[in-house]
Amino acid sequence: MSSDYALPVARPRISPDVTPHVHPPKVELFDVKAMENIDPKGFRRTVDEYRLTDSGLFMARKVDGHRRLAYIQSWLLPELGLRITDWHSHPGAPEREDIYIDLVEVDPDFGAHTDAPGPVWRMVDLYLDIHVYTGKRLEVVDTDELLAALDARLIDARTAQRALERTYRTVDGITRHGYDTCAWLRSLGIDLTWQDLGKP
Repeated sequence: MSSDYALPVARPRISPDVTPHVHPPKVELFDVKAMENIDPKGFRRTVDEYRLTDSGLFMARKVDGHRRLAYIQSWLLPELGLRITDWHSHPGAPEREDIYIDLVEVDPDFGAHTDAPGPVWRMVDLYLDIHVYTGKRLEVVDTDELLAALDARLIDARTAQRALERTYRTVDGITRHGYDTCAWLRSLGIDLTWQDLGKP
């Protein structure tokens, strides 16, 4: 299928002293039948595992050509508007957050509108991210990117409001459960399972 929906946009890290780079929302496709993940730059990545559940879609695959990251496991949760990711780093890479959460819009039925032979999920990133250090703390990042996109009319006010409301709800839930993302999700009836890859 065509990857015209993937946007050729890099994801910079923004410091408080730098004007945020204004860019359209990133779009990513998850082709379950083809076992491919089409990333925001349009590259097709081979997926090791897809798993469909009542709560969402699980994906696991290698990260090619990255000096720090070796493997990604993600859950797309359409009803919550979240992507929950566990990144695995190469040995010796600096430690990072335990759970990385993207605020997103997910369309599980995107494939029905294409000529794809099986399910294709479409995810649109809404800029905001939450870094969770399990049992310790969390942080919300890239608020400047969201506001810059809103100011540039790349998203509308209702979309920005949804992203912010989901962020508040997610932060509140995780905080109330001792900074444990999976414990919060279990309280909502969502039990995430992961591949046991170990930590470097």
